[in-house]
Amino acid sequence: MRASRLLSVLLLLQNRGRMTAEELAAELEVSVRTVYRDVEALSAAGVPVYADRGRTGGYQLVDGYRTRLTGLTEEEAQSLSLAGLPGAAAELGLGTVLAAAQLKLHAAMPAELRTGASKVSERFYLDVPGWHRGIESLPRLSELADAVWHTRRIKVRYERWGQRKVDRVLDPLGLILKAGNWYLAARCEGNDRTYRVSRIEELEDLGETFERPSGFDLVRYWRDWSEQFEKRMYPRVAVVRLNERARILLPFYLGAVGARALREADAEPDENGWLTMDLPVEPGEPAVGELLRFGGNLEVLEPPELRERLAEEIRKMGTRYG
Repeated sequence: MRASRLLSVLLLLQNRGRMTAEELAAELEVSVRTVYRDVEALSAAGVPVYADRGRTGGYQLVDGYRTRLTGLTEEEAQSLSLAGLPGAAAELGLGTVLAAAQLKLHAAMPAELRTGASKVSERFYLDVPGWHRGIESLPRLSELADAVWHTRRIKVRYERWGQRKVDRVLDPLGLILKAGNWYLAARCEGNDRTYRVSRIEELEDLGETFERPSGFDLVRYWRDWSEQFEKRMYPRVAVVRLNERARILLPFYLGAVGARALREADAEPDENGWLTMDLPVEPGEPAVGELLRFGGNLEVLEPPELRERLAEEIRKMGTRYG
């Protein structure tokens, strides 16, 4: 266990440069005192690690020092076979690069690890897009990836909702692949925004670079943006009754929003198997369409206007099919 942790400390310092004891402790989920002991053990073993004191100090390796330790376990080698997204790499223009990297990785592995990693690719395949969704046309994706990588400022023509087209000057910060759709995180006029790549109709490299904002974390940005987007998509809460079949269908019809609402329900089904719970819904007509999918397996109790709107639609359907 400790040998594995010492190797982790060494690789962290090699890959990230200077790190404080607190940063190492947080990364390894150990105490700061344990980090002190581990660094002393590395120094005693001949690893050239030293400490800078002061507010901007921390541990780092002597410039130019690189370890050749690969130390992969069988599980780690297998997990690397799952890490690549061939489709995504191809869309970014990196398909051949990924293939070459995988060949080099497998060639560098011991025979027993190479066999285990090959088994994973034979038994698991990741297909990112959801069912019944066409593949988006993304002629600008590789250009966007190049601008992100080289911090190049760009000008785009973007189609907003309602087919309104706008021109924007962007500092592209990162690309995100979500459920088969690509999104661009970019800074525009001092604000960080998200753009769907398929809606970018024109792209122009302005021939200048920009400075990435200090401390920008793409993963944290996307997590926060996704939470806010979900709140905007589902700003209302309806009180509903669901039977067992509706509870089974809820994650399929409403995705993560429905699944989370079901998990957070603080009541138990009544003697007839019906559960009363709060359910986030979209505003206006989209909510009516979503809830009608459940047929007679779901009943809206509140708000009254949504219940009446559903009742009106059901009456129309009854008349049409009567």
